Amino acid sequence: MSDRKYFGTDGIRGKVGENIINPEFVMKLGWAAGKVLAGQGTNKVLIGKDTRISGYMLESALEAGLSAAGINIGLLGPMPTPAIAYLTKTFRSEAGIVISASHNPYYDNGIKFFSADGMKLDDAIEIAIEEQMDKPMQCVASDKLGKAVRIGDAAGRYIEFCKGNFPSALSLKGLKIVVDCAHGATYHIAPNVLSELGAEVIEIGTEPDGLNINRKVGATSMKAVTESVIENEADLGFALDGDGDRIMLVDHKGNVIDGDQIVYIIARDALKSGRLQGGVVGTVMSNLGLEVALGTLGVPFVRSKVGDRYVMELLKKKGWSIGGEGSGHVLNLAAASTGDGIVAGLQVLAAMLTADMTLNELSRGMTKYPQTLINVRFSEGTKPLEDKGVKQAVVEAEKALGDKGRVLLRKSGTEPLVRVMVEANDAQDSSTWAEYIADAVRKVTD
Repeated sequence: MSDRKYFGTDGIRGKVGENIINPEFVMKLGWAAGKVLAGQGTNKVLIGKDTRISGYMLESALEAGLSAAGINIGLLGPMPTPAIAYLTKTFRSEAGIVISASHNPYYDNGIKFFSADGMKLDDAIEIAIEEQMDKPMQCVASDKLGKAVRIGDAAGRYIEFCKGNFPSALSLKGLKIVVDCAHGATYHIAPNVLSELGAEVIEIGTEPDGLNINRKVGATSMKAVTESVIENEADLGFALDGDGDRIMLVDHKGNVIDGDQIVYIIARDALKSGRLQGGVVGTVMSNLGLEVALGTLGVPFVRSKVGDRYVMELLKKKGWSIGGEGSGHVLNLAAASTGDGIVAGLQVLAAMLTADMTLNELSRGMTKYPQTLINVRFSEGTKPLEDKGVKQAVVEAEKALGDKGRVLLRKSGTEPLVRVMVEANDAQDSSTWAEYIADAVRKVTD
């Protein structure tokens, strides 16, 4: 992605009003995307957004740019990212555009695109859009301008899609579920999906005001949902992020079940029912416990770079369907074309009911290895990952840990930081060796 001026691994993102997340840039982006996409098929693009206040402004800017390029627009309003991917396919649209900064605070926002098949845009199209951005903006003739319409039944369509991913022979009747929507895009979706499938639903994080998205709620802040599960003696809790493509769970005892554990539960259920296609894709940050647990089941496991985009690329390359990240991005391409928090949660519920086990019991098959992560800031001009002392420290750690641990060093993509991560079956070993390697990195940077 290094040859990109604007697009990162997950679209374009930044602070609202600065650099590129402003009305002028976003209108030009809409026009550039429209010019690249024009004439490829239906000449229609869908726009959806999460609940942050800047979504109204950016939606209007995108709409103006697309219209100027002659593209018709379907406005979905607040909708989860995976819903926009799904609706882009069902409406046979040229593309779907999501206005969201996912799990970030309200003052950030971003733009990401889905292709006609509900997948993230090909690199070639992103590059073509960037090249178009360098050209002067010109409006089509008045009789060729794109029209915009609001799509009123978008939420209902997506709710039915989610319910369709839950076995019709099963019911959630008798289950009490806390649903934390992070005051984000799933606030009017997730509670309805679960209640229509029979669950007793306790809602939190379902009162968006444009400024409270992800604030002390949702998949990045598990305290609220954990306390609610315990207080209400619920069977489990769902915690979604601001745009609904990530999920974390809480069992009835208040234990957090993260993305790695969710991937394990879904993969094991698919294996038992004969639906597993090949193996599972994680990332370099996936817990070693996931690899060990899948190995015990005889399920192949491979790692991609960090980012659901790279998990997706490797799944497609191998022809597999299940993968994800510890942060709660869970992919099952047999069910949805992108990471979908609600669908992943429903698959775990189906696995619980089929096995007649609680979430706590279901998650015991995978033991998470203690993990220590230390961020070390480095100064400009230094290359700590190439230093002999750092390399030697890593060799020593790997030799001591053997097959009972794992070492990972990587640079942050956004800050001058080296991330030192050590996993071991013993927490003390994990901490000791992480500090040992971090000290070696600090010597270079000092």
